Formats: sequence, structure tokens, C-alpha cells
Amino acid sequence: MQEAIEAKRRFSKIGWFYIADVMAIYIVQLLIGLVVQKLRPEWLDNADITLFLSAVSMYLVAFPLLMLLMKKKVPAEPVPRRKLSPGKYMLAAVICMGMAYASNFAGNIITTVIGFFTGNPVENQIASVLMSVSPWAVFFYTVLCAPIMEELVFRKLIVDRTVRYGEGIAVLTSGLMFGLFHGNLNQFIYAFVIGAMFAYLYVKTGNLKITISLHMLFNFVSGFLTLLLMQKLELGGILESGMATTLPMPGPDTLIWWGLYGLLILFILCVCVAGVILFIVFAAQKKFRFEPGTTAIPKELKFSIAFGNAGMLVFALYWVFMIIKQLLL
Repeated sequence: MQEAIEAKRRFSKIGWFYIADVMAIYIVQLLIGLVVQKLRPEWLDNADITLFLSAVSMYLVAFPLLMLLMKKKVPAEPVPRRKLSPGKYMLAAVICMGMAYASNFAGNIITTVIGFFTGNPVENQIASVLMSVSPWAVFFYTVLCAPIMEELVFRKLIVDRTVRYGEGIAVLTSGLMFGLFHGNLNQFIYAFVIGAMFAYLYVKTGNLKITISLHMLFNFVSGFLTLLLMQKLELGGILESGMATTLPMPGPDTLIWWGLYGLLILFILCVCVAGVILFIVFAAQKKFRFEPGTTAIPKELKFSIAFGNAGMLVFALYWVFMIIKQLLL
């Protein structure tokens, strides 16, 4: 019983630290915005610069502070290192990316249906921001910065501090917090799925370089490469709302871009189908196994212990509110 009480306190502390980090991001962004407004107001009209400043507030200030706080206040239990063969790495890449594409497709359907019934199409706010910046700014932000910092914060920090209660609850916690942190329904579903997949890989290998590289690969294909081609073809409406009212007719100058875009779509479809099939086969064969933790708590109480506490509830409710706000406004 004492172990369950201590576990609940630990999860609550994690929740409070992560919601405090959210507030820190907002405060740092506000302070940077005020300084820039005073010294270089013209920077605020440059989408690339504002994206860079946003990255600074999150990845260079708020996230490092969170890592220092977690390391000091919540002791970790590092995951043992295990080798992953090149063949299994490729298999993991196909499954992770395939499940992410499938869940992203499902999320787009859900938001489209919600928009249809509410009479107010759900805008993909992140896509709207990315369509306004250069592909190279997106490459810096989503391919270089995000995978490294997000894997440190949402995989290593969380899993190392929750795996003692079992691999399953560590994977679920990592995936759910990662999904909620994105703050919109468009991204929540696939971020939860791929976050949980990456967390599973981390608990089985203890090697964060594997999840970072896969995260980079996914963001390169789904973020940078897709955005680059869609900007060349002026298909921003599809990325922002999931559909397009008009499609530009291909001309001689754009045929090569249409060809590359077609190959990209074919690649994504193939990976999606292969990944989903492999996931179903592996699940049916019960190859996804979750080992119990070193600290024993009743299996039936794990979910309530992990999420039925003040810190985690505040974290979850805040992001649920933000998601609902996105759907209704």
C-alpha cells in the first residue's frame, strides 16, 4: 500500500512539473516578444524569426529547466541498454511510421467530421504556421531541434521515472503526455500513437539515439519534405484543413514537382499499409510484451495511480481544454 501512495505522489509531481513547464514556455515567449517588440519590432513580421524565437523559448530555456528540475526532484531508474539489429531497426521504422500515418489519417477524418457537424471547419493551427515559413526553418525546427529535445523530455525523463512501476504504464504515460502536449486534436491522435511506439522502443533498448533518429526520419518525411513539395505546388489548403477547394493545374514548370509529390504519397501509402499490417500481425502473435516493474503495485490500480492524482489531472485537463477550444473556436 505504501508503494502505491509513493507512486501516486511521484506521478503527481511529474504532472505538476510538466504543467509548470508549459507556463514557463508562455512566460519566456512573452518576455522574448516584449524585448523584440521594443528593439526589433520588424522581426515579429518575419515568420521564420518568430518560429526561431519560439524554438528558443521551448528548447533552449523551458525544456532544459524542466530536465534540471526533474533530475533533482524525481530520481530516475535508467533503462538497461540492449542492442537492436539493423533489420529490427528497419522493421521498427516501418511500424512506427506506418501507425503514425494511419492515426494521422484517422485524426483528419475525425476533425473533418467534427467540422462538418459544427459548420466550422477545424483549422490545423500548426500546419497554418508551418505553411507561412520557409522549408529550411521547418527543417531546423522539426527535424533537428524537436526530435532531440522531445525525446529527452517525453521519453527519457518520463520513462526513466515511471518504468519502475512497469513498462506498460511507462509507455502509456509517455505517449499520452506527448500527445496532449501538442494541444490540438489534429496532432493528438498520431502524437499519442507515435509517442507510445517510441516509448516502447526506448524501454526495450534503453537507447535514446534510436528514437531520436526515427523521430527525425518521420519529421523529415512528414514535415520538411511534405511541406517543401506542397509549397512548390501551392497546396497549403490541404495541409491546413485536410481538403482543398481548388487544385492548381500542372504546367510544364511544375510537372517534376507533381511527380515527386506523387512518389512521396505512394511512399507514405506503402509504409502506412505495411506498418499497420505488421503491427496487427505482431499484436496477434503477442510480440509486444510489457515487463513488470521493480516496484510492485496492483495491476488494476496502475492507471488510477498514474493519472488519478492532482498533478496529472491538472496537466490533462488543461490540454483537453485547449483541444476543445481549438474545435469550437
